[in-house]
Amino acid sequence: MLAVEEALRRILATVQPLHSENVALPDALRRVLASDVHAAYDLPPFDNSSMDGFAVIAADIMMSSASNPVTLRVIEDIPAGKAPQLNVASGQAARIMTGAPMPIGADAVVPVEQTDQDRLSPEMPAQIKVLQGVKKGDYVRPVGEDVRRGELVLEKGRLLRPADLGVLAGLGVAQVEVMARPQVAVISNGDELVLPHEPLTPGKIRDMNSYIIPALITEAGGEPLLLGIAHDTAESVRAKLTEAITQGANLILSSAGVSVGAFDVVKTVLDEMGSVEFWKVNLRPGKPLTFGQIQGVCFLGLPGNPVSAMVTFDVFARAVIRKMLGLPVEMPTQTAKMGEAMTSDGRMTFARVRLVRENGDLVAYSTGNQSSGAISSMVKADGLLIIPEGVRDIQPGQRLSVRRFRAED
Repeated sequence: MLAVEEALRRILATVQPLHSENVALPDALRRVLASDVHAAYDLPPFDNSSMDGFAVIAADIMMSSASNPVTLRVIEDIPAGKAPQLNVASGQAARIMTGAPMPIGADAVVPVEQTDQDRLSPEMPAQIKVLQGVKKGDYVRPVGEDVRRGELVLEKGRLLRPADLGVLAGLGVAQVEVMARPQVAVISNGDELVLPHEPLTPGKIRDMNSYIIPALITEAGGEPLLLGIAHDTAESVRAKLTEAITQGANLILSSAGVSVGAFDVVKTVLDEMGSVEFWKVNLRPGKPLTFGQIQGVCFLGLPGNPVSAMVTFDVFARAVIRKMLGLPVEMPTQTAKMGEAMTSDGRMTFARVRLVRENGDLVAYSTGNQSSGAISSMVKADGLLIIPEGVRDIQPGQRLSVRRFRAED
């Protein structure tokens, strides 16, 4: 059997990043940026006020106080969105709103609360008394304070977040170049499978993988192509694989039908339509993993048990999708201290664990039943504890790597 690292190396050697595409800014959330973004403009594009108040010359009012106020003549109203029409000279002020452009001549803003105007009335006052002085630059956001023209704002390979869309909008970017989402065909195999809304008859089970795997694909940045359930016949499997190729799949994920049972026909059809590279990995859970190609498209045959399917997706399929997106394939891990003893069978093991903080340490506890068919063990888990190949006994206090399913709160 292949070691996990060698199996992953062989799979990834056949995969290349996909092409890029332009999408509208509202559609770019959680897409992978395909090229660096440099600012075409300064942000903000002009000096503007950070407060509602009065644009002034700071030297005029340096000595202002409540007991010795300075009186200034108000020459203009400058609401946000309007360009100033007049220049401010000594002894003058312009009433200005937050975000409005600073007029020529003014070099500071006096907040309205520091004047005898307790609020900004609809009518512009003829004059104001300044009750507290300001320094040059106070309450002014200078041009380019946030982003300078030509500056590298976002780097290629970034997973775009809401704030990123905001800065792109502020810089006038309406279309953004992102990596194409991998199209991932999903096939469940087995005559025993029925859909959730269908009644259970003797010998039947409900198909979980048709819901788990597409969700994992979406979470990883791919786009699932749902092809439904294939029956345990070569004709049915062949038809599903042909449909995957016809729909332009970049990756085909099939669950079950890849073991050694009399009705596990997927490997046979795969060998007929393409090639089988390997079909066993030294992994627990997830030993019966099949890797092959059909017309140059990567095929991964995941085990049928839901937990095994999830683990093999996390180790192999997620890495394939990330490489197609141009992202690093190594998933981050943390070190956790064991809170209890655990055992393994010597294969590289991904055990489902709960993670808690105890005296500053991240501590791992088993979620209980580690059977590959126990989906509840995955529901309860905060991550996967990685037990290296060859290790059989884990003692309390021992430290091991863990893949968290989500960031710590």
